[in-house]
Amino acid sequence: MKRFLFMSGLITMVLFLGVLLGMQQANEGMRKMKGYDDPSDGKAFHVVETTEGYNGTFLGNEITSQDIKEKQEKLEGIKAFNFFSSMGKKLADGVSSLMSGLLNDAADKIEEQVSE
Repeated sequence: MKRFLFMSGLITMVLFLGVLLGMQQANEGMRKMKGYDDPSDGKAFHVVETTEGYNGTFLGNEITSQDIKEKQEKLEGIKAFNFFSSMGKKLADGVSSLMSGLLNDAADKIEEQVSE
C-alpha cells in the first residue's frame, strides 16, 4: 500500500511538472509567433496608485477610483429582490423541517418498540 501511494504521488508530481513545462513552452511559442515582445501582454488586471486615487486596467479597459465609487453607489442603491433565492430558502426550510419531523417520529416509534 505504501509503495502504491508513493508511486501514485510520484507519477502525479511528474505529470504536474509536465503540464507546467508545457504551459511555459506554449507561452514562449505564442510570443515567438507574434514576432514582438508586448509588455502589456498577459496582464488581465493592473492597478496603479496615484495622487488622485487608484487607476487601473481590467482586460484592456481603463478604470479609475471614481468609476469604482459610482458603481459601488449604484449597487448600494439597488434593492433588488431575488425571487428564486427566497423561494429556494423557503423550500430548503420546508424540506428540513419535514425531514426533521419524519426522523423524530421514526425515532419515537423505535424507542417505543425497544422499551416494550
